[in-house]
Amino acid sequence: MSIIRDLTHKLEKYLFADEILLIIGARQVGKTTVLYQIMDVLKNQRQNPYFLNLEDPDYLTLLNQSPKNLLKIFSFNLNKKNFLLIDEVQYLANPTNFLKYIFDEFKGKIKIIASGSSAFYLDKKFKDSLAGRKRIFHLYTLSFREFLRFKNEKELSRKDFRDLTLSDREKLTLGYQEYLSFGGYPRVVLAPPEEKAEILRDIVYSYIKKDIYEANIRQDEVFYKLFKILANQTGNLVNSSELASTLNVSKTSIDNYLYVMQKSFHLVLIKPFFKNIRKELTKMPKVYFMDLGLRNFLKANFALYHTRDDKGQLLENAFFRQLLEKYDLERIRFWRTIQKKEVDFVVNENLAFEVKTQLKEVKMKDYHIFLENYPAIKLSFVSFDSGEKSISIHSVLEVWQMDSLSKLE
Repeated sequence: MSIIRDLTHKLEKYLFADEILLIIGARQVGKTTVLYQIMDVLKNQRQNPYFLNLEDPDYLTLLNQSPKNLLKIFSFNLNKKNFLLIDEVQYLANPTNFLKYIFDEFKGKIKIIASGSSAFYLDKKFKDSLAGRKRIFHLYTLSFREFLRFKNEKELSRKDFRDLTLSDREKLTLGYQEYLSFGGYPRVVLAPPEEKAEILRDIVYSYIKKDIYEANIRQDEVFYKLFKILANQTGNLVNSSELASTLNVSKTSIDNYLYVMQKSFHLVLIKPFFKNIRKELTKMPKVYFMDLGLRNFLKANFALYHTRDDKGQLLENAFFRQLLEKYDLERIRFWRTIQKKEVDFVVNENLAFEVKTQLKEVKMKDYHIFLENYPAIKLSFVSFDSGEKSISIHSVLEVWQMDSLSKLE
C-alpha cells in the first residue's frame, strides 16, 4: 500500500462536487500514485471508478478522433454518478475540448479527476480556461512532513515541531539534513543512500528531457547549462541579459527557457515587494528550485548541510519550499533596495522572514529601513538547529517550524 500524500486528503473534499479536478506537477512527483489513492478512496465508498492512461496510443487515437469515443472505451451507467480518473491528460491533441465536452454533456454523471505532467504543455493546449468547470491542484515533491512519513516516522510527522523532546529533535535534525541534501522526489526518498544520486540523474536526463522536447527546445545543452548556472545562483537576482551574454544566446531564448523551467515545475521566480518603486528594487526576480535534490544534483554536491560552503543558499531555498506548502506563490515576495538592503521573504504583506545560517552575525541596523517603512510587517529570523528563540524582539524559527507561522499572523 502506498504512503498517502497530503494532496489525496485534500482532493477527498471535492470528489462529489461537479467540477473537474486537475492535478498538475512535475514528472515523477507522484501524480499517478495520487490517482490510484483516490481510486482506493472511491472503492471504499462503494464506488466503481474507471482509470484511463493516455500514454496508451490506442485510447489516445480514439479520443483524439472524438470525445464521444469515451463511451466506446467504458460502459458507464449514466443513471448514476461515474468517476473517471485520467492520467497524462496533456497527451490529448485538444484536452480542453475533451474535458469541456464530457463536463457539459455528462454533468453529474461522469466526474473527471485528471493529471497533467507539464503546465507548459497544458498552458499551450488549454486555450479555453474551462472557467467554472475545473479546480486545479498542484502536487509538489514531498513536503518535510511527507518525507518523514516516507521514512517510516509517522508519529514524528504528526507532532507539533515547536514542542519536541530532545530525542525527537535529534531525529528531526538528522532527517532534515537528508532532506536538504537529496530533496523530496518519492523515488529518491525511498531509495538506499548509494542509489539516490543515480535516480536524480535519471530524473534530470530522462524525464526533464521530455519537458525540453515537448517545449520544442532544440538546444538542450544550453538549457542544461542554464539550469546549472541557476543552481549556483539560488536566491539571487535573475538577469536575463547577463545570462544570455554568458551562454551566447538571445535574451528571448533565455526568457523562453526560464518559462519552460517554471511551467514544468522545476524552479520559480519570485517578484520583489515594494511600495516606493523609486527607492526599492527594479523588476528583476529571484530564483528558487522546487526540489532541493534536483538543485544539488545540478551543483554536483550532496554533502551534508554543516559541511557545505553554500549553506545560506540551501537553507533559503529550503525555507522557500516550506513557504510554498502554506502560501500561494503570488503571496511570496522579497524586498531589496537599490542600496542592496534586503529581506529574504515578505509573505501576505504582513510577515517577513530573514534566513540566517549564523544568528550571531545578525545586525539589526541592516533592517532599520525595512522596519521603519513597514512597521506593520512582522519580521522573524529563520535558521537551522540554532536553539535560539529570539533576536531582540524578533522571533527565531527553525526552518521546519511552519506550524509556527499561523501563530505569527
